[in-house]
Amino acid sequence: MPESKEIQELILRIAKIIIDELKLEDITPEKFDPDMDLVDELGVDSMDLATVALVLQDEYGVFIDEDDYPKLKSIRLIAGYLQSRLQGAKG
Repeated sequence: MPESKEIQELILRIAKIIIDELKLEDITPEKFDPDMDLVDELGVDSMDLATVALVLQDEYGVFIDEDDYPKLKSIRLIAGYLQSRLQGAKG
């Protein structure tokens, strides 16, 4: 099932935030593998993840529970999590 345009845009935006916040070089949001394990494959630590979560909270106006951080292992998982939070906020 192809992803919605909304999810694709969310994935690109999250990738850009991660690239900017973690100062990653030689990678663009379009080239960032949304299924890459941020902790195991990219070496993101809990402080980096907390920073990214705070930026996402500010940008999207949603609360990301610290207990949920371990679930946010890839850009695709973060996008799904954010989308469910955003839909919950609208409902």
